[in-house]
Formats: sequence, C-alpha cells, structure tokens
Amino acid sequence: MAESTIITGQFVRISQTPASIGERFLALVIDYTLIGLYVYSTATLLPKLPVSSDFTMTVFFAVIYLPVLFYAFLCEMFNHGQSLGKKLMSIRVVKADGSTPSIGSYLLRWLLFPIDVPVTGGLGILVILLTKNSQRMGDLAAGTMVIKDKNYRKIHVSLDEFDYLTKDYRPTYPQAADLSLEQVNVITRTLQSGKKDRTRRIMQLAQKVQEILSITPRDGGQEQFLQTILRDYQYYALEEI
Repeated sequence: MAESTIITGQFVRISQTPASIGERFLALVIDYTLIGLYVYSTATLLPKLPVSSDFTMTVFFAVIYLPVLFYAFLCEMFNHGQSLGKKLMSIRVVKADGSTPSIGSYLLRWLLFPIDVPVTGGLGILVILLTKNSQRMGDLAAGTMVIKDKNYRKIHVSLDEFDYLTKDYRPTYPQAADLSLEQVNVITRTLQSGKKDRTRRIMQLAQKVQEILSITPRDGGQEQFLQTILRDYQYYALEEI
C-alpha cells in the first residue's frame, strides 16, 4: 500500500499508510467476537438476577446493550480512533490530512456503516478496493481514513529545509507545481541514492521530467536541474498552505 505524505500549515510532515482490507476485516472480526462474548455472558447472567418487575428488566437490558449498539462510535471517539479490534491490529481512524477526527466525523462514519456492509451486501468493501486511500463510503463522507498505526509518522519540519523561501526567491520552473507527490518522492529518492549507477539514473530521470513538464533546462547539469525542480515544487506547495 502506497504511503502518503502531507505537509500541514503548521510545518508538520505527516506520513501515513492506509490499512489493508485484510487488516480492517480482521479488526472487525475481533470486535464482533468480543461483542458476541459480551452479549452471551450478559444474556446468561441477567435472567438469574433477582429482578422484581418487567420494567426493571427492560432498564437493565437497555443499560447493558446500548453500549453494544454504539460500540464502534464510542471506542473510536474515546480511544483515539481505535476500537479494541483496531488496537490489536495496530490500525486507527484519522482524518485524511492526518489530524484527529471530530466527534461529528466519528458519528458520520458510524451511521453509514450499515450502508457500507449489511444493507448493500458489502458495497463498502468494493469502494475500499477502488479508492486510493482504501476508504469506505463512511470514510469518504466523514473525510477520514484507516491507517497503519506503526507507519504513522508526524515530524516537525525545520524551516531550515526551506531557507530558500525568502522574499527575493523566484521559482525557475513554474511547471514544477504540476508534479504529483509520488513524482516528487521519486526525484528525492534518486537524488539521495548512493548507488553506483546514480549518475545514470539522475540523467534518465531528468530527461523524463523534462518530457513530462515540457521544460527546456537552463544552465547547469542534470542533478542541479532536479534540485531546482524540487525547490520550486516545495515553494509552490508551501505557497498554497
């Protein structure tokens, strides 16, 4: 599963990987197993209690079983986006931009769960498979996604990384703004590579970038061209936020 990287307006870089459908399914199985055990044990014990009236028994049932109905919503809201199953599978619910969901977001994805699975026969599973960040319909509506907790990284970005962002800085290649985050990551990894064929890889990548963006490079070599492209991309990215 591809990792997504976001730089927020507070200069925080967030890297997160969407949880696989298998991990989400296993978390759901764990949750429903725990719920089943809870219902079975309470259903066995309640009739044995010395209850004096049907009304009292109804109140008992309401108090005992209402948490089952709101299980996913309450767990995610009070446990930082994790039900017990999600915690055991090391996955959690976050906003698509990496921030913590609001109560409204948790509530909306919980309300739409029946449409994702029971009512539509699993349409939400198909949506997870087709969306880039593996989001079901409830996630799309709430602006959330389920991520691998171990792959979540929140790193404060030093402003020294952007020391070229002065009032006098002028981008060399405006076309850099059209690059995707994945393309930028490829350029970054190639420039940081220490492999023996680094020079050849840089030359090939520089030519590819020039073709994609229809750019005629100015003075300097291919490596300098790619470094300039990266700086220009970061300039436009930070200008937007």
